[in-house]
Amino acid sequence: MLLPKKVKFRKWQTGRKNAKRIAGAVESRGAAVSFGAFGLKAISPGRIKSNQLEAARKAMSRFAGKNAKIWIRIFPDRPFTAKAAEVGMGAGKGDPQGYEVEVRPGRVIFEVDGVSKIDALESLRKAGAKLPVKTKFVSRL
Repeated sequence: MLLPKKVKFRKWQTGRKNAKRIAGAVESRGAAVSFGAFGLKAISPGRIKSNQLEAARKAMSRFAGKNAKIWIRIFPDRPFTAKAAEVGMGAGKGDPQGYEVEVRPGRVIFEVDGVSKIDALESLRKAGAKLPVKTKFVSRL
C-alpha cells in the first residue's frame, strides 16, 4: 500500500467533507491524461484510502496483463484516524489508521497504455468499481 515515508504531523484536522464550495469545486491540476493513452477520471468528490487504491490497481493490472504500463496519478498523504470499536465518546482523538487522498471531480486517478481500447476500458471499469467515487473512462484524443 502507498504511504509517505515521513510526515510532519501524525494527525491532521478532519477538514470540510461536505461543504458546498469544496463539493462543487472541480480539479484544476491533474485533469488531463498526460502519460498513457487512456485514463480513469473522478466525476464525484471523495476520499480514497490507500487500501482502496491498491485494490483498484491490482484489479486493473490483473486484467490488463503484462504488456500494459500503468500510472497512478494520486498519492495518499493525508492521515485518517479512528477510535476502536465500542469505545465511548470523548477521551481524545483516535489513533492514525492509515492514509487517504482527497479527490475532487475532474482528477485523473489512473492511466494505462500498451493495451487496446477495449481492454483498457474493461480494466479501468474494474478499477473504478473498487473506488468510493464515481468515475468515467477518458482517452487522450
